[in-house]
Amino acid sequence: RRGPWKTREAVELATLEWVAWFNHHRLLEPIGYILPAEAEANYWRGQDQTVPAITAAHATAQQED
Repeated sequence: RRGPWKTREAVELATLEWVAWFNHHRLLEPIGYILPAEAEANYWRGQDQTVPAITAAHATAQQED
């Protein structure tokens, strides 16, 4: 444990350091023993595959109107 912190900035920095550690260095069992940052990247990679199809379908529907 570090602290007590003397300034708001010190608390913010410590919080950012903890979040970086949690997201980039800690494997989580509930998500398959992968990093949270990796899980988020996988999620967004999956989202990127569906967006162009939706956009193309929307454009086609507008052209037909």
